[in-house]
Amino acid sequence: MTPKTGPCIREMHITPIAIVDPPLLNAAGLHAPYALRTVVELVTEDGISGISEIPGNTAIDAALDLARDLIIGLDVFQLNQIRRVLEDHFGTDSAAERGLSPWDQRKLVHIFSAIEVACMDIIGKVTNRPVVDLLGGKMRDQVPFAAYLFYKYEGAGGELAFGTDPNAQGWAAARQAAALDPAGIVAQAKAMCHEFGFKSIKLKGGVFEPQQEVDAMFALHDAFGPDVPLRLDPNALWTVETAIQYGRQMEPILEYLEDPVRGQANMAQVRKALRTPLATNMCTTSFEDIPNSIAIGAEDIILSDHHFWGGLRASMTLTGICSTFGRDLSMHSNSHLGISLAAMVHLGAALPHLPYALDTHYPWQSDEVIVGGRMKFEDGAVAVPQGPGLGVELDREALASLHQNYLACGLTKRDDEIEMQKKQPGWTFQAVRW
Repeated sequence: MTPKTGPCIREMHITPIAIVDPPLLNAAGLHAPYALRTVVELVTEDGISGISEIPGNTAIDAALDLARDLIIGLDVFQLNQIRRVLEDHFGTDSAAERGLSPWDQRKLVHIFSAIEVACMDIIGKVTNRPVVDLLGGKMRDQVPFAAYLFYKYEGAGGELAFGTDPNAQGWAAARQAAALDPAGIVAQAKAMCHEFGFKSIKLKGGVFEPQQEVDAMFALHDAFGPDVPLRLDPNALWTVETAIQYGRQMEPILEYLEDPVRGQANMAQVRKALRTPLATNMCTTSFEDIPNSIAIGAEDIILSDHHFWGGLRASMTLTGICSTFGRDLSMHSNSHLGISLAAMVHLGAALPHLPYALDTHYPWQSDEVIVGGRMKFEDGAVAVPQGPGLGVELDREALASLHQNYLACGLTKRDDEIEMQKKQPGWTFQAVRW
């Protein structure tokens, strides 16, 4: 007998969008007024739609456009075949392609994760099951997230469309306020935690000299007390000596230290010198990286990201490897909307163990592209969306508006260095700064 063919892909729609992003500081420079995302929609021959969202740039969008012809007519259930077809055309990503940038720009993992999530959204609708069930089933009803703090200049982002709102209150006001010292970081944390109920706090460092950022962590500890876990991410800008010196200062207060230094070998040196667990989304970012990571002891926690690890099912494979070799798993984040957040929540709900609250940029965003508006946090957690598939639907009017933002803003890729030079002429990114 010929096996029954499942729903096949008839159409693939690729829509680049630009979402308002505040002027957040990081090791690579400064966020532009808009962050780029790409929304992918697959439609089957019988009219079932599945959606996904990934970080956007013109190179990835062009690759997705090439992928369209490769996957039209393929069965959405046959994800192994779809990946093989894409690998045959684009090749496989190497660990070296991750590069020195704080964010990941590898091509195949982006393309396949976008297509896989959209396919799984369709599969869920066909089987009338949520994506979490397709990943093995729900281990928890809500997924906890951490407050994600940034040093920032004053402003709400999106200056092409509107400026700062002088009448904003609460988190809306804090979101556009400057935060350039420990007091500003504590004020930001209090507003964010009050609004969203977060129980853990992370600061994106690598912006100022180390002692200033360490002082901010102790200020957070003084403000929130010992029961609120704290994390610092210098984005690999420190030397081994700097990481050990300041890491030892923070041993009494940190839940974990994320990517204090660059590369697995340097991470392993720091890990041996500190009692504080080390986490990474920079030195171990692919399955190819794992054998050496395990051999030398590069980190304790891998911060996965389904956009960069090749999708949701690959992330479930990763959690098994982590469990086998004594690693914990949590999640990295980037500026994102509700489609990505929904996928993260389904994955987070399926993970066998979730010892750390996940990262999310979502409080920093104000736009949305899903029906019903922005997803809700309660006590710092997001409930697994109800309904089949991802449990969220595309707001086509919002999608069209955000696509117009993309056309108007003129951005084609993320470049925080150029944006920073508008504030500090001559500023350049340095892979190691302190």
